[in-house]
Amino acid sequence: MPEYMLLLYAPEVDEAGEAERWAELPLWLELTESLREAGLLVANSPLHPAASATTVRVREDETELTDGPFAVTKEILGGYYILDCADLDEALKHAARLPTARYGSVEVRPIMATSAIPTPDEAAAEQA
Repeated sequence: MPEYMLLLYAPEVDEAGEAERWAELPLWLELTESLREAGLLVANSPLHPAASATTVRVREDETELTDGPFAVTKEILGGYYILDCADLDEALKHAARLPTARYGSVEVRPIMATSAIPTPDEAAAEQA
């Protein structure tokens, strides 16, 4: 079955808002356990706040480090789930169950199988 990454985005909130979100922990635990029991859950985890991020860019052989996320947006990446689903429809169904979908957004993306990555020889042949 293909794997899908569910990227959880939500606006950053103050301490009171954060407390409201953590109050939903029983719902998260129930949902996560149901995905595990169904054999769909590959991995999941929340992320530390966006302020703890470091963005790395290499330009003209110079490495640039920037504190914070890649872009300034209203919603930040807060966590992820990796699910092994039968198809995109199943992944979308489970994405809609995540509490983040109610106050943020859940981006669902298929994970490329390692076998689909071209070898250096194949990549060079495609450019020729």
